[in-house]
Amino acid sequence: MSPQTLQKEMQRFTWQDYQNWPADERWELIGGVAYAMSPAPTIKHQSVAGEFFFRLRQHFGGKPCQPFIAPVDVRLSDLDVVQPDVLVVCDRNKITPTHIEGAPDVVLEVLSPATAAKDQREKKALYERAGVREYVVVQPLDHYAIRFLLLPETGRFDQGTLFSADEFLVFATLENLEIPLWEVFEVPRPGETVAPKIPSTSVRAPAAS
Repeated sequence: MSPQTLQKEMQRFTWQDYQNWPADERWELIGGVAYAMSPAPTIKHQSVAGEFFFRLRQHFGGKPCQPFIAPVDVRLSDLDVVQPDVLVVCDRNKITPTHIEGAPDVVLEVLSPATAAKDQREKKALYERAGVREYVVVQPLDHYAIRFLLLPETGRFDQGTLFSADEFLVFATLENLEIPLWEVFEVPRPGETVAPKIPSTSVRAPAAS
């Protein structure tokens, strides 16, 4: 029975329900509510997510922290299972052969029109409750990122810090790792000017005499 049918009969789903759903259907559980994943991500979305993953993997080669890229199941509770775009786990005990068990240290979501509201509302609240230390949302079309840090004294995220395309995104919980956003977004670097394109003129060969 598909999750679409189950959803009509049940108010809440669990990790066990999730594991029994068809492998070709991508869903997330938040508070037991099933959310269908959006259609296949755009090329821009995948390019941005891939750039972050590549740079994180380069940085953490041979170190305890390990980055992952979707699709990877992250089980935060029996009612909460998500597939972040990019994540970093520094506690190897959380890495199982099939999924991540518990909160990653860092989660990064690349926004898309179909998921932007959920990523900035339901998922942000979930990551906060679960104890994700650093949450980053990236807007690939408007070229900016917002970083939220979990405050130990309150257990809540801070108000967020915005990073524009001409800045380094600083991962505060990852040894202050800096990633140049202009390279991720593939836009001119700060101070670099782009020469205007000169319209090409067609040249017609002279007619044979």
